[in-house]
Amino acid sequence: MSIAAITAVLAVFLWTTAERTALYPAPPAGNGEDALRASGGERLWLGAGDSRVEAWKLPPLVASESPSPAILFAHGQSELVDHWALAFDEPRKEGFSVLLVEYPGYGRSGGSPSEASVLAAMRAAFDAAAGDPTIDPQRIVGWGRSLGGGAVAALSRERPLAALVLESSFTSVPDMASKLGVPPSLLRDRYDSVGALGAFPGPVLVVHGERDDVVPVAHARRIADASTRAEVEILACGHNDCPRPWERVRSFLAANGLLRPVAR
Repeated sequence: MSIAAITAVLAVFLWTTAERTALYPAPPAGNGEDALRASGGERLWLGAGDSRVEAWKLPPLVASESPSPAILFAHGQSELVDHWALAFDEPRKEGFSVLLVEYPGYGRSGGSPSEASVLAAMRAAFDAAAGDPTIDPQRIVGWGRSLGGGAVAALSRERPLAALVLESSFTSVPDMASKLGVPPSLLRDRYDSVGALGAFPGPVLVVHGERDDVVPVAHARRIADASTRAEVEILACGHNDCPRPWERVRSFLAANGLLRPVAR
């Protein structure tokens, strides 16, 4: 092999390694026990390809009709399920179960993160929820924040999600990388949310901060334009400082028949 060819191979290797490091900057993880205990949830271990990944099932906080609707939540790139244990009390008070999905290579999950392995984890989580007798498989809502929006959009191509909530998410990895001058041909992970939403028949709520300097708000509008059933909610915030948009999400789910009566 010539010096030029070796240099080219090395350049591609370094780039692809840098790509994965930039896309999946997993934070340090503890054992998660305090957060799990505070949430009243249950830790699940799911088989995702060759890896074992973690998920937390958070049950409804009130008596509700069984089986319950459920939210399948995928977090952002620098987050863990531990960070979201108490963030879904409002939907749980409405009778929702919540399944927090960890990515391969994050927290205590095995494997390494990639679009393929993250999608495998999301499929495993959906299948676990759909097979749970306490959850209504026809009312599983995919909710993703930032990178997680790409994950649940990708899942919608392979599993029958009842609705999507995409929060602070992007159109695709190539679109995000293009402003850095990175050729799309060098990207292994794409998370093409625009393409996924073009094929998704269900309702979609796109929530985004108008001052988002990580993922510009134009991404939200392009995502919504790809769907025939999308609603857009623009909030007065950035990327990481937006309040939990539960009231807006609640009205969206109620309008689409995805809330269940709660026993009083």
